[in-house]
Amino acid sequence: MLQLNSIFNNLVVVGASRGVGAAVSEHLVSRTNRLISVSRSTSSFGEWVKADISTKQGIEIVRNTVGDSLLDALLYMGGTWESKAFTKNYSFEKCSDEDIENVLLVNLLAPIRLIKSLLPALRKSSNPKIIFMGALSGLDNFPAREVANSASKFGLRGVVHALREELREDRIAVTVINPGNIATPEVLSDLKKAGQSPENAIPLQDLLQVIDCVLSLSRSTCIKEIQIPAMNGKGA
Repeated sequence: MLQLNSIFNNLVVVGASRGVGAAVSEHLVSRTNRLISVSRSTSSFGEWVKADISTKQGIEIVRNTVGDSLLDALLYMGGTWESKAFTKNYSFEKCSDEDIENVLLVNLLAPIRLIKSLLPALRKSSNPKIIFMGALSGLDNFPAREVANSASKFGLRGVVHALREELREDRIAVTVINPGNIATPEVLSDLKKAGQSPENAIPLQDLLQVIDCVLSLSRSTCIKEIQIPAMNGKGA
């Protein structure tokens, strides 16, 4: 696995209590002077900050925690989806308005608000990065049925393209990683229940290596999008 030589001053990882966010926090905590782990439930790595980033109050909590410090990177690994998403029982018509609104809040509006609040701290870094966790379902013509989740991930790609232009003079690199199923414990459990092979998921170490690569790039380079389908994944 690619090893980062530098030690980061401050990193913020959103969605750090489980899944990809927890794995990323564990992976980076030993190379970070201060890793701020943001989630609603307890995170085991770094400095845990309890915050619901779907609310303005949650955004303010994160901003106040960072304070006047410089911020080397924001890694937005959080995300949610509709009830019964990715199962045969999913039905767009049966999704509640609250469910749909929450998906759009967490996956799209919250990242926009959080970036806006943390820009002063990112500008202080010598090599600032923003990394979003997108999804293959946000790509053109991907065969996904989950309407709100697909819309939010598609919109996240638009945020990246716009920020690339807006922050060009600041030289803040913005990247969205669009993976298929990542082999977190939760995903592997779901695959087992569905009678599918764990080889249908992307090894977690592969995703971590991609994140390492993005973080290790110089300030002269920006990767806007990275697609990571599983070799046997749908739509790959």
